[in-house]
Amino acid sequence: MSILPGAVRQSFVGRDLRHRTLDGHSFKLCDFRGADLRGASLRGTRFAGCDLRDADLRDTDLSYAQFSYVMTHDPTYGRTDVTGVRWDGANLRGLTAERVIGWPYDLADPAVASG
Repeated sequence: MSILPGAVRQSFVGRDLRHRTLDGHSFKLCDFRGADLRGASLRGTRFAGCDLRDADLRDTDLSYAQFSYVMTHDPTYGRTDVTGVRWDGANLRGLTAERVIGWPYDLADPAVASG
């Protein structure tokens, strides 16, 4: 399966994307619910308004990735949702999260926010 570096409104629901290299890709309003991304390289990847609920990101390299939102007329739509994501062993160094739903860490804590 080919994944374009600038994917918009694509569905990856339940897909097996283990050990894929998607460094620097940009995903906007894409659906990754239940996707298996274990061991994938997602360095510098951008997720804007994506649904990652219950995705498996164990042992992924998310260094310098960005999780953010897409400005829409509805304040609840367009946010990246990471509710139920599995993060065990993931590299989150330099990761940015802005207006993300379901984030597992308290980004108001300076010790966590500084990475």
